[in-house]
Amino acid sequence: MHISEGLLPAKVCIGGYAIASLITWYELRRIEQQPNPTAGIPKAALLTAAFFVASSIRIPIPPASVHLVLNGMLGAVLAEYAFPAILVGLLFQAVMFGHGGITTLGVNAIIMGVPAILAARLFQLRHFAAKYIGIRKADSLFAFLAGGGGLGMTMVMFFAITIMGITADIDAGAEQAAILALLISHIPLIIIEGIFTVLLVKFLSRVKPEMLKINGPSRVGNAHSTR
Repeated sequence: MHISEGLLPAKVCIGGYAIASLITWYELRRIEQQPNPTAGIPKAALLTAAFFVASSIRIPIPPASVHLVLNGMLGAVLAEYAFPAILVGLLFQAVMFGHGGITTLGVNAIIMGVPAILAARLFQLRHFAAKYIGIRKADSLFAFLAGGGGLGMTMVMFFAITIMGITADIDAGAEQAAILALLISHIPLIIIEGIFTVLLVKFLSRVKPEMLKINGPSRVGNAHSTR
């Protein structure tokens, strides 16, 4: 789900860097406004490493092979730390694995980071839903929606940007067919990432609930009593 070097015109790459820079600045400003801005750094570093490693795990899904993205999971767990974490992870993926590229780093950060921000907002809705369906069901439902939805939104943005940004020297028909095949192969991955996010959230809710309190009220004290 990375846009490679040379696929987009220079003006799109420059625009991607500009927008990604603004979003990074805004998210870092939100982190600085927290009572303890450094408290989430260890968790962000851990999940950045998971995001970095996930791109090397290939899953054969015909007609292509795909890899985990986990941007929705990062959004659900990291909230405002997610976009900077994804940007750092993408930089290392580009330098060490050749996934994406330096010129497309800004655009790739947008198509994976913005869905992570939206996934974080979506995951917070579990606090409202818990009043009606209970904490456990709300956690699982919105973790699945955030995890799978993050990748789904990335697919839509990837499709829109690549179709609109195809340069004149590339066979547009063949490129569109390749992009469509790539998107179809990622549909099962949406379900996989949704389930993976549910498992992670359920695990953290039981053994380390304070790791989820950044997205809402802490449950350290009332987790067991509510259940």
